[in-house]
Amino acid sequence: MHEESKPAFSFNFGAAAPTPTTTTATALQFNPVVTVPKSVSLPTTSTSTARKEHRALFTVSGMEASSTVRPKLESPWRDVEWTAEQRTNLMKTVSSYRPSSGEVTQAQVLLLGPVGAGKSSFISSVQSVFSGRVTNRAMVGSSSSSSFTKKLQPFNILGQKGEDPTGVVLCDIMGLSDGEMTGLTLHDVLSVIKGHVPVGHKFSPDQPVTAETEGYVRRPTLQDKIHCVAFVVDASKVLTYPKGLSSTFQQLREHISDLGVHQVALLTQVDKICSETAKDVTHVYKSRIVQDMMSKAGALLGMSTSYIVPVRNYSSELNLDVNTDVLLLSAVDHILQYADLYFQDNTAQDMESVKFKN
Repeated sequence: MHEESKPAFSFNFGAAAPTPTTTTATALQFNPVVTVPKSVSLPTTSTSTARKEHRALFTVSGMEASSTVRPKLESPWRDVEWTAEQRTNLMKTVSSYRPSSGEVTQAQVLLLGPVGAGKSSFISSVQSVFSGRVTNRAMVGSSSSSSFTKKLQPFNILGQKGEDPTGVVLCDIMGLSDGEMTGLTLHDVLSVIKGHVPVGHKFSPDQPVTAETEGYVRRPTLQDKIHCVAFVVDASKVLTYPKGLSSTFQQLREHISDLGVHQVALLTQVDKICSETAKDVTHVYKSRIVQDMMSKAGALLGMSTSYIVPVRNYSSELNLDVNTDVLLLSAVDHILQYADLYFQDNTAQDMESVKFKN
């Protein structure tokens, strides 16, 4: 079997976009313009009340927005049922999920994104929901400059006590870095998705995955492959990510799409860009700031916002929160819908192949 040809480049966010790309990614800028009226007539009977009413409710990167911006929407732009019953229903949905293909028992989802975006935290947060307490099953690093995760690590999301593992596996991988030597090439990412990379493989910039790599899977089965890719980006860093990152995402998405794998995205740290969401996560879909950042994340990734869901990971908390759980489980449910599309597409292709042979 001939060794697969690998792209002769690796990701380098600090450099200019590669010449084959038709459009050069430019830095995303966000310069909020706040209009403050020269004079505002307020009732003279209650100055303190007026001040409270005109106080900014939301914060963007430490900047207060004027009340004239009206950052809080009157109605949510996505409907979510924030109840304990909904959390229970979502847990049952995820726990009972089984791939529509009879060839596999679990859907494998690859989390892919910049260093420090919250990939490992998302895995731990989802597992925490099913464990009934905050846990850190996927080791989470504290540095944002280098990737804490170095290996390909699949995590079975375990059901509640006494239950079998769920039908979803979240795969953690080295984060995309802005350094020259990231240790993760386009070829390596595609090799993971195709199912060639063995579990536990440690990525290295000077040792790309080849047919000679120890444990290399020469003939991967459907279960070995990745069935959905979830890009993960930090809402508080969308506006400051390196210029080349948008181009990198575009290259990744094009090659992954060629493999027939559907892609979604998780927008983490939404509580860091919106003070009201930080206080109460049920405000996330009423926040004009979060809505605007979703659009900017979509531009960065080159995908419609309909594929993107906001999440809030557990970090310093010791106890679970019903509403945070609902947001996390909704994200998993969103991912599984697209993972199942992969199986439906493959089933359709198999049927067409059989018809062609006959």
